[in-house]
Amino acid sequence: MELKKSDFYFELPPELIAQDPLEDRSSSRLLVLDKETGEVSHHVFTDILDYLNPGDCLVLNNTKVIPARLLGVKEETGAHVEVLLLKRREGNVWETLVKPGRKCRPGTRLVFGEGLLLAEVLDTVEEGNRLIRFFYQGIWEEVLDRLGEMPLPPYITHRLQDRNRYQTVYARYEGSAAAPTAGLHFTKELLDRIEEKGVQTAYVTLHVGLGTFRPVKEENILDHHMHSEYYQVSKEAADKINAARQGGGRVICVGTTSCRTVESAADANGMVQPGSGSTEIFIYPGYRFKVLDALITNFHLPESTLVMLVSALAGREHVLNAYEDAIREKYRFFSFGDACLII
Repeated sequence: MELKKSDFYFELPPELIAQDPLEDRSSSRLLVLDKETGEVSHHVFTDILDYLNPGDCLVLNNTKVIPARLLGVKEETGAHVEVLLLKRREGNVWETLVKPGRKCRPGTRLVFGEGLLLAEVLDTVEEGNRLIRFFYQGIWEEVLDRLGEMPLPPYITHRLQDRNRYQTVYARYEGSAAAPTAGLHFTKELLDRIEEKGVQTAYVTLHVGLGTFRPVKEENILDHHMHSEYYQVSKEAADKINAARQGGGRVICVGTTSCRTVESAADANGMVQPGSGSTEIFIYPGYRFKVLDALITNFHLPESTLVMLVSALAGREHVLNAYEDAIREKYRFFSFGDACLII
């Protein structure tokens, strides 16, 4: 059966795209979707406690977003340039996305923060990305923290007042160009209450690349080339997830990134193996989940790989009907938007 991109289209009023985070993270709304029946109910996020049982395992992605957006000028002409850090290749060499890219040929020198940070374009690689070597005094993280901005998704036009709001409260390992946004709804207090209920929490790491926002261009979705992302699963996390499965508990992933991590790290029997690597896993209807039982996620873009992933779990019709409900009820969409529990 051919799956077409247009099968995952829905009309979204632009005013439902959340531009700012809520004052209180856990006060967002929560739509609960029964993946078997398609039944929908409406809640607030703290009600998530009612849907978690002792013996379940909640899987969270503890990646940390780096302030990867650098605004600078070309040394020769003073023309403005924007550099987005995508992936560290080695030492001070990064794969980047440059705007405007056409004029940043190999040999071009860039200046940031009035000379605090200098750079040279080394090469053009796949998809027009640039390899850039950076030059600076002191500690890279401190320079980046001083000069960099959070790389907010293109559909967010408001300036972020507090950069911690594009970071989960459990963010730990730096490396993401985008936040695992389903985790933004959790507070430390809510996580404590979840653990008090007898629910295990397992932390995995997947560094989110900007490919997560790349549109599907091919009408036949099987022709879409999925982006690669680095992940790591500790022995402790694997043991917790596997113990929940063997004990009759459910594995509930927070976000599509946690989902892609555990599904990538699982063997043929659905046992999660500790280790690290790169994953290009593309989950769409017809996929058989090896580990995941339920998913906490945000509302995704029409025709995106993420709406295809949730459709693999709950069925395309159930998902599109639930999205229609969410639009009717004026839920907030995308990164700073409301949450959905598929159970």
